[in-house]
Parts: sequence; structure tokens; C-alpha cells
Amino acid sequence: MYKETLSKDLSKIGQVSAATRTTAGRAGLVGLAVLFLVIVWIFTSFVSGDGANHSLVIAAGVIGGYMALNIGANDVANNMAPAVGSRALTMVGALIIAAIFEAAGAILAGGDVVSTISKNIISADAMPHGQAFIWAMMSALLAAAIWVNLATLLNAPVSTTHSVVGGVAGAGIAAAGMSVVNWPTMGSIAASWVISPVMGGIIAAIFLAFVKSQIIYQPDKIAAARRWVPLLVALMAGIFAAYLVMKGLKKIWKPDAWVVVAIGVGVFAASYAVLKPLIARQSEGMENRNRSLRKLFTIPLIFSAALLSFAHGANDVANAVGPLAAIVDAASTGTVAKKVELPLWILLVGAAGISAGLVLFGPKLIRTVGEQITKMNPMRAYCVALSAAITVLIASTLGLPVSSTHIAVGAIFGVGFYREYHTRRRTHINHGRFNKSGTTKQTGGADQVRYRKLVRRRHLMTIVSAWVITVPAAAVLAAGVFHIFSFFAS
Repeated sequence: MYKETLSKDLSKIGQVSAATRTTAGRAGLVGLAVLFLVIVWIFTSFVSGDGANHSLVIAAGVIGGYMALNIGANDVANNMAPAVGSRALTMVGALIIAAIFEAAGAILAGGDVVSTISKNIISADAMPHGQAFIWAMMSALLAAAIWVNLATLLNAPVSTTHSVVGGVAGAGIAAAGMSVVNWPTMGSIAASWVISPVMGGIIAAIFLAFVKSQIIYQPDKIAAARRWVPLLVALMAGIFAAYLVMKGLKKIWKPDAWVVVAIGVGVFAASYAVLKPLIARQSEGMENRNRSLRKLFTIPLIFSAALLSFAHGANDVANAVGPLAAIVDAASTGTVAKKVELPLWILLVGAAGISAGLVLFGPKLIRTVGEQITKMNPMRAYCVALSAAITVLIASTLGLPVSSTHIAVGAIFGVGFYREYHTRRRTHINHGRFNKSGTTKQTGGADQVRYRKLVRRRHLMTIVSAWVITVPAAAVLAAGVFHIFSFFAS
């Protein structure tokens, strides 16, 4: 006989069992992260040399490793999420590619000199020298790492650069007062909270509109693809070549603007010459349907994800190792320099930490960004990736301090909101239900399609809230940590 009570009890036992397995899995990941930090501690103790501040350098190395873990867990999701969400890459494949290219970018193009104070948001001359500066940088690094960790737990992709900026500002204020902060620079960083995602979203929506009108909604989709896909993919190749030179290699090579443009145009032309016959052969025998078109964008998406990861590793490793290098230099010289040499061992800590954080904790946020904001396919993911590269290039040319995290997530929201707009517009046109005021009649089923939401608003509110409070939250945390350090050090 069927027992409803027994069925409910068994269901509860199953839920408890599943929760136990999830908790055990998370505990295992945390244990591996702790093991990584222990390895960093041992490694730092061997390579950092001896000196009066040897213990502080070891502690700073562990904190730098912790920050690198959190960069990998949070920031790298923006590069891989569109490709994973569109099924162009499996999660395992994305983790392998990202780990390799993040580490390669950090080690090969991370640079041999790094700024001690991110984005010059505080004056190095106004900072106290000696132990106070070391405590301030350690506070900034630890506060930024804690904030990014909390954001990751909340499934909120935040800017690790802004986290470091907030941490340095808060620690600087705690150490030397409000006058130490370069407030115009802080204002421009705050403006980027709006500029970055809006610009990324608009550009992504424009490209998606073009793809829909010129390829997807054409009577002969395959013929349209043969005409436009080689051009679009070649454009992506040219833009990414310029992006790699301008952002990914900027610490080891700084060419003039005309050289960057020439490289981009040259790669575009060469790619188009190769892709035109290649796409024509690849599209032979394809059915006249959207699923066939998606295959043409898969390989370019994989390459774009790899290049974005390389450039990210080259740029954002400084968020973990910049303050650490400043601490090591101040501990050995007793002075505060604006730029310091970056020892190889520090770069290795940053590169290994980013890759480890990605593999251990990255999948959670990759799924959130790639699957839970709006539905991705290879064509939408292409628009997101291309928008991210174009927006960074435009912003860099204009000197705007934008966040790659904000741009990528903004592009995903832009694609989602354009899909909503386009779905409503096609519903109006297909049903022909316009009245004199230009609105639709309330017609039950048609109205339900019209108001179908293709972007999850709860993720929008969580992410935007996290963006807005990132700098002040990191600043408050850093000031508090600095006062705690100072209390125990006195």
C-alpha cells in the first residue's frame, strides 16, 4: 500500500543526503584552497630571503595568494561564461583553457615592473614610510580579497580592480587622512560603473540586431551566412588582435596607435581571405535553420575566450601582486616607490592562484553569468565577446577607467534586454494588433508573449548592488583591517 507519510519522509531523507554531499564537496574545495595557501606560505618562506620584515613578507605572500584565488573564482567567469552558456565549450574544457591562458598571460605578459598603488588613486609621496606603508598595503590586499570572496559567495561578479582601488583608498585614508586620496580619479572610477556596462550592452545589442536582421531572419539563412559570417568572424579576429596588443601585451610592448590599427586591419584582411572559402565549404549541405548557423560561430568563440583569458591574466594579475610587490620592496628598502620590480616568484604566486581559484570555485559563477542571466547561444555569445573587446579598446583610447567585468556582464544584459524588445516587437508585427496610440490590444496569449521576460531581474539587482558598493565596502574593510593591524603591532 502507498504510504504518503513514508514518501514524504523518504523525500526529506533524500534532500538531507543531497545537502550533505554538497556541503562535503564545498568543504573539500575549501580544504584544497587552504592547502594551496600553505604551499604559498612554504614557497614564500624559501624564496623571499631573510630580513627584519621576513615574517611580514611571508604573511603578505599568503594574502596575495588568497587574493589571486578570489580573482580566479570571480573575475575569470566573465571570459568563459558566454562560451559555456552557449554550449560552445563544456565546463571542463573552459576551465582547462582558462587556466592555461590565464597563467600564460600572467607569466609571459604580466610585466617586470608594477605600480605600487593601483590606478594612482592615492599619492605615494603622502603615504607614511616604513611599517605603516606595509600595514596599509597588507590591509588593502586582504580587504579586497575578503570583499571579492563575499561577492563570489553571493554569485555577484564584481571588479577585482575596483576592489583593490577601494582597499588602497581605505587603507590610505586610515594611514594618512582624507587628503591622501586623488578624488578626481576616484570620481572617474565611479563614473565607469555606469559607462562600462551601458557601453558594453549597447554595442552587444547592436551586433545582435545586425545578426538577426541580416542572417537569422533571412529567407535563405545559409546564403546570408556565407555572405556575412566570414566578415563578422574576421572583424572579431582583427579587433582581438588589436585588443591583445593594446591590453594583453601592454606591459612588455607599447606600440604607437597607428601600429595597433595596422595590426588589426592586417589580421582582419588576412582572416577574411582565409574564412571566405572556409565558411563556404563548411556551410555546404547545411539545413536552412538557426541550429546550423550556430556551428559557424563555435570555433571563433573558443578562440575569443582563450584570448580574453590571456589578456585578463596579463592585466589583472597586478591586482594580486601589485600590493604584494610594494610590500616586498618597502620591506627591503624602507622607502615607498611609485613603481617597483616584480620578482618572478611573486608573478608565479599570482598566476598559480588565479588558475587554482578558477578550477576550484569558478564553475559556480560561470554558470550564473553564462546561464542564469539570459539564455545564450553561440551567436549571442559572439556579440558579447566582440562587444567586450571593442568597448575596452574604445575606453582605453579615450582614457576611461572601465572594468572588463562590468563590460562583459553589461553586454550579457544588453543581449538579453534586446531579445525582450525584439520578441515584443515581432509579436506586435505578427499579430497586427496596433491601435491608434501605437500600443497593442490586450489579447490574452499574445499579451503574454509580449511581456515575456528573458532577463532575470533578481540577478540584475544583485549584481548592480554589488558593483555600487564594491569600492566603499572594500575601503571600509581596509580601514578596519589597518586599525586592527596597527593595534597589534603597537
